Amino acid sequence: MAIGIVSPGFMGAALGGALRSGGARVVTTLQGRSARSGRLAEAAGLEVLGSIDDVTSAAEVILVVTPPGAASDAAERIADSARRTGGRPLVADLNAIAPTTVAAIEATLAAAGLDLADGSISGPPPTTRPGARIYLSGPRADEIAALPWRDVRPVVVPGRTGRASAVKMCTGSVYKGVTAILAQAMRTADHYDVLDEVLEDLGDEADPGAVAVAATKAARFAEEMREIASAQRAAGLTPALFEAFSEVYEDIAATDLANGDPETTSRDVPPGEVARRLRRP
Repeated sequence: MAIGIVSPGFMGAALGGALRSGGARVVTTLQGRSARSGRLAEAAGLEVLGSIDDVTSAAEVILVVTPPGAASDAAERIADSARRTGGRPLVADLNAIAPTTVAAIEATLAAAGLDLADGSISGPPPTTRPGARIYLSGPRADEIAALPWRDVRPVVVPGRTGRASAVKMCTGSVYKGVTAILAQAMRTADHYDVLDEVLEDLGDEADPGAVAVAATKAARFAEEMREIASAQRAAGLTPALFEAFSEVYEDIAATDLANGDPETTSRDVPPGEVARRLRRP
């Protein structure tokens, strides 16, 4: 079986590597991607093809792992490619997006004759720590769960498409919301020169290393916060809290700490350095 990865970033390349370790042929394209994606794809042992059309033609399954804000565009590109090539892969969207976004993506793919499996990822890439969970829902979720995963645990959420993404909208709101709160507390403490006292009082509740790694993904997290706000709005709740968290991550994305890559940023960065590098330019 050939499995396509769109696109081979930190998480996408790692998932591709986990499937390759399980015996699958894993293909991707670096068309329009950065040199960093090329390095990650090479490290994971992925087979690089020339274009998205090559991936759509070769793959029986395509896993989409992009920043949340790019998920709809990725679906459009795959749908257009399927029309050009006649390929009919099962598409699994594994992005951190709201159920309403999932529904729009499903309609885009259906118009090109493609089926969607809804998915979401909880935990770091398996190259960082084995055991990430992939939640899956929809009529063909079992097919994605049955892929030859290594160091990844698929979890099928029974019922309609969108339920797996709903899980992510809830858990991500806690994990990344808490990190945003800690980042803001550290930045405020840095301003008032009370960082040591604040971190001592918080004790085990504070993990400056998590803030350092999150900063490298702040632009992506800002998009995810907007998706969570959308999910909460659709649930009849105020979206204001996560719209504000989106602003927090956008602000962090403009700081020096955001310039690193998650795969090379140490969690052992001293708290004072984390706070200093979170200052506005």
